[in-house]
Amino acid sequence: MKKINKTICFSLLSLIIGLGAGIVVTSSAQDGGKVFELRIYTVTGGHLDNLNARFRDHTTGIFRKHGMGVVGYWSPTSEEEADDTLIYLLEHESQDAANAAWDAFGEDPEWLAVAGDVPRSALTIERRYMTATDYSPMK
Repeated sequence: MKKINKTICFSLLSLIIGLGAGIVVTSSAQDGGKVFELRIYTVTGGHLDNLNARFRDHTTGIFRKHGMGVVGYWSPTSEEEADDTLIYLLEHESQDAANAAWDAFGEDPEWLAVAGDVPRSALTIERRYMTATDYSPMK
């Protein structure tokens, strides 16, 4: 059931992004163009409040410092996921830029200072890189 909810959530998120983000995509990942990164974090042990605080107070600024565009953050509406899941979408100029940004992010002193706010063992991360289709309203 949880996998079905994540699939539905991913589909709805894709629709929301296509209709509401207002981001113009001019090329595809195959030619080094813009990519979007969907990340779904599931936490155990009641750490969602700590995770949200970390994103609110630190992570968003660190993302921007390393050239990652924050499109948005979402909380699932399903009761099964509402207490343990954070979903967000980042924009990168290219896949290479995404890789470089994550490398720099992982070494950032501010990140290293706050990373322990949520134990890594309590966190599961699912991520997908995407490009807009040629018929996407975002194009």
